[in-house]
Amino acid sequence: MSRIGRMPIAIPAGVTVEVNGNVVTVKGPKGELTSAMHPDMIIEVNGSEVHVSRPSEDKLHKSLHGLTRTLIHNMILGVSEGYKKELDVVGVGYRVAMDGKKLVMNLGFSHQVIVEPVDGITIEAPTPNKIVISGIDKQLVGQFAADVRKKRPPEPYKGKGIKYTGEVIRRKEGKTGGKKK
Repeated sequence: MSRIGRMPIAIPAGVTVEVNGNVVTVKGPKGELTSAMHPDMIIEVNGSEVHVSRPSEDKLHKSLHGLTRTLIHNMILGVSEGYKKELDVVGVGYRVAMDGKKLVMNLGFSHQVIVEPVDGITIEAPTPNKIVISGIDKQLVGQFAADVRKKRPPEPYKGKGIKYTGEVIRRKEGKTGGKKK
């Protein structure tokens, strides 16, 4: 039995969960999320809890059991609390600023890198070297943060680039200065 899949999901106050066939709709104070789950998974709403069960012990059903439960849990957390990713911009002359809703980044290129926000994402630049990406969809927030990081990933010699807050960059030693005989 899946240890994660058999755990019930508590529904906090102010959040409603509706299940129509395999489509799960979660409404909360921050917004609404809808997702289609695998049709074989059995999803039931009992009072203030959601239970996910599987029809058989097939390998496919076992692998989908915990996944389905986690996806529904992430949707409930998203509409009640939301998700946030913070990025740090490290490097001399590297800075970010907001131009309306667009994120304008100076990353050492000969041009500015401009990133347009997608629907469901809010971008903030509280300081010239910090980016905060937030939204209700965990996958969308994480993917957008990864796309922004990809514009200038951190390099291993000086650590310059865009990195997640708290991310540790493995540093390499540079060339040695001596001549070989």
